[in-house]
Amino acid sequence: MDPTPARMDLGRLIEQPSGDFSSEESQQLRQDFTRFMMRYKFGMEEIVTKLSILRDEFAHLHDTNPIENISSRLKNPDSILEKMGRKNCEPTFESITEKITDIAGVRVTCSFVSDVYHVFELLTSQSDVNVVDIRDYITDPKPNGYRSLHALIEVPVFMSDGEVPVLVEVQMRTIAMDFWASLEHKIHYKYREEVPESLLEGLRQAAETAGELDTTMERLHTEVKTAGELSVELQRKLRASGDVVPDEAFVERLRGLSP
Repeated sequence: MDPTPARMDLGRLIEQPSGDFSSEESQQLRQDFTRFMMRYKFGMEEIVTKLSILRDEFAHLHDTNPIENISSRLKNPDSILEKMGRKNCEPTFESITEKITDIAGVRVTCSFVSDVYHVFELLTSQSDVNVVDIRDYITDPKPNGYRSLHALIEVPVFMSDGEVPVLVEVQMRTIAMDFWASLEHKIHYKYREEVPESLLEGLRQAAETAGELDTTMERLHTEVKTAGELSVELQRKLRASGDVVPDEAFVERLRGLSP
């Protein structure tokens, strides 16, 4: 595929992917754009397949499953065009590939923070997966409280014209982090980025609460996994330290929520 097609035609094509382009050159451009997007679609599906295999294996062969949910999305032409403007991206396939790295995205939701890192290790240890970039917003949250593990992953896609490396953005987070991120997105969408400071502060506090919940649930998870395996003396020390096992009052409150 020619990496530098007629620039205005590519811009028009992204704006109107189903428009009427009568010239032979424009028709070829449309075909090239379709092939360009299909590569990202197939790369995204490749990652989803790898994660689905892991999830199904854990569901059938292991006691616990670290993967709660897998979702994916491919940027639509409007989103690509908007990001091209923000990044001063030239209307060429080459420039889009270089500057817009989240055309294909996959999101993985896990129960516990430890599961996030476990799934990431399982995915990225595969021989045909190349990690291009990692941004750990769990260890180092964003100022607004956002927590998630972001990885830019390259996988090979095999098409009729040969092998093509494709970038896919993978986001991994806990259920609590995902709930917070969904609410934050809805608030910013509603207020068009002009969010009242009171709401922003509320989101920051909610992020801290979500982080505390993840910590507590991790402790409960550890207690369940190690129940009966630790000596009474070691369990007593862990409870005294509070580093691994939650206090009894919190456990009782959780039990009270059970049906």
